[in-house]
Amino acid sequence: MEPKTIALLFGGRSGEHEVSIRSAVSVADGLSFKHRVRPVFVDKAGRWLLQDGPVPRGEGGQEVFLPASPTERGRLRRAEDGKVLLEPDLYFPVLHGTFGEDGTVQGLLELACVPYVGAGVLSSAAAMDKEAMKALFAQAGLPQVAYRVLRGRDSAAEAEALQALGLPVFVKPANLGSSVAVSKVKSPEELSSALDLALAYDHKALVEQAAIGPREIEVSVLGNDVLEASLPGEIVPDREFYDYDSKYSENSRTELKVPAPLSGVEERTIRDLALRAFRAVDARGYARVDFFLEASGRVLLNEINTIPGFTSISMFPRLWEATGLCYPDLLERLLDLGLERHKGRSRLKTDYRP
Repeated sequence: MEPKTIALLFGGRSGEHEVSIRSAVSVADGLSFKHRVRPVFVDKAGRWLLQDGPVPRGEGGQEVFLPASPTERGRLRRAEDGKVLLEPDLYFPVLHGTFGEDGTVQGLLELACVPYVGAGVLSSAAAMDKEAMKALFAQAGLPQVAYRVLRGRDSAAEAEALQALGLPVFVKPANLGSSVAVSKVKSPEELSSALDLALAYDHKALVEQAAIGPREIEVSVLGNDVLEASLPGEIVPDREFYDYDSKYSENSRTELKVPAPLSGVEERTIRDLALRAFRAVDARGYARVDFFLEASGRVLLNEINTIPGFTSISMFPRLWEATGLCYPDLLERLLDLGLERHKGRSRLKTDYRP
C-alpha cells in the first residue's frame, strides 16, 4: 500500500478514555514507519483536537471538526475559522467505549463518506450494547450464560433476577467495556451497591449468571466477507475475576497464555464460535471475541469487542502474532480492510429510478 495520511481518533467521552490513549500511542508507533499519522485527540468534553507530529498525547491540539458532507471528502477544518488543516485518506478510530465504539463516530464517518477502519454503525452499536448483542447471539443460536437486564432500580425485578440466576452473579453497565464498573455479587446484600455503580455509567445494567469454574479464552477475528480466526489465547487473572486493575494496573500479575492450552476439539469449537459471533452482529474489519470454558468442557460466548485494546502487548495483536501476522502487518491489513469496505459501499446505489 502507498503511504496514506491517517487521522487517528483517540481519547473520547468514555470511562475507557485512558485505555484509548494507550492504544493510540501503540497504533501510531506501528503505522508511522510507512504512513503519515495525525493524532486527533477527543477530550472528555467531546472536542476534537488535531495534534502536531505522529505521537498521540492526552492533551492539547487545535480544535477541528469533520463536516458531515461527502463533498468535503473527509477534510478536518479548524473550529475557529473553518480553515482546512488536514485531508486524511483514512480514519482509524481507537475510541473504546461510549461515543466511539458504539456507532456514534461511525455514523459521522458514514455521513462524511470517508473510509475508516473497523465495524460499521449497526455492528458497533449492537456489540457495544450488551442487551442487543446477547439478543443477536441468542437469535444465532450461540451458547451464553443466563442473564437479566435491569432498567434502573426495581426491587421486584432485582429479586426475580437473583431467584432466576442464583448466586454469584456479575453486574455490569450494558454499554461499557474494559471491566469498568463490573462487580461480582456473592450475597443478596451486595446487589444494591453493584447496581448503583453500574447504573452510574449507563441507564441499563446487566446481571449475568456466573459460569462454573471458567477459564477465560479470547480469539481475534479479521475480515469483511471472508473471515479468519486467530489461535485462541487464555487469560489467567491475578485476582478473583478479570477486572479493570487486573487488565491495566502496572502491578498486575495477570498471565496471558498465547496460544491457550486447549484440545483440538476445544480450539476448533471456539474458533468457529468466534466467526459465528462476528457474523451475528454483522461486524467488519476486526474484533476480539471472548469466551468462558467451563470445567465441564462447555464453551460459553461472553462478548465481542469491535475496538479491542490495541497496545502491542494487548491480546488482539498478540493472538495474531502467534498465528503468524506481526503487528505492523496486522495494522496494514486493517487499513486494507477499511479501504475495501469503503470501496464496496461506494458502489451501492443511493437512488431509485424504476
